[in-house]
Amino acid sequence: MDKPHRARDRSARQIIIAIDGPAGSGKSTLAALLARKYGYVNIETGAMYRALALKAIENRVSLEDGNALAELARRSRIELRPQGEGNQVLLDATDVTERVRRHDVTEAASKVSVHPAVREWMVRRQQEIGAGGGIVMEGRDIGTKVFPDAEVKIFLDAAPETRGARRFLQNPAIAKTKPEAAVLAELRARDERDRNRANSPLVAAPDAVVIDSTQLTLEQVVERAKEIVEQRLERVRK
Repeated sequence: MDKPHRARDRSARQIIIAIDGPAGSGKSTLAALLARKYGYVNIETGAMYRALALKAIENRVSLEDGNALAELARRSRIELRPQGEGNQVLLDATDVTERVRRHDVTEAASKVSVHPAVREWMVRRQQEIGAGGGIVMEGRDIGTKVFPDAEVKIFLDAAPETRGARRFLQNPAIAKTKPEAAVLAELRARDERDRNRANSPLVAAPDAVVIDSTQLTLEQVVERAKEIVEQRLERVRK
């Protein structure tokens, strides 16, 4: 399949910003802030996998059956509509924005995403969504698979213990139901699946700028990311 983004004529302010990284690294927060800063559309690819996972749960499709999940994806309509804060997620024209954020769907999405047939369908859909540029797209294979020629590639990372602690503190619902050690164990298990899947494993693109936020505040991460984007915009304008 020819990647539609290769043929377009992008203006200096219509670049693609790709943000990859493991669970709990802060990709969604950074993407939303950068999109707001540059007037771009924030495409949250994780929400697309969660929408499919939700449909699988509701239709009792096995999370281990890649072919059945891919067929379910082909019969699904998943849309992301930019809002003031994040994206509205529509599954077959139904608003599932709040539902796909729940823990059971998040865990299911991690299992759904390992199947090559599912990822191939998602990659095609994501390339279609971002074909016009002017987007910030975050996920786990954006800079390596979805948009390998993105002008800006950032790999946002942090130590597992730091990511687990942040997730525990920032999600009261999780904190009420399980100890921090369990949250960290689940995060490590997800890292294992993401980094070792056969199709598009989680890895920094060779030309990505890695930001390790273990010892950084959110403000420091955002400032570093803005420096990277501004440097690229300056080169594009020349």
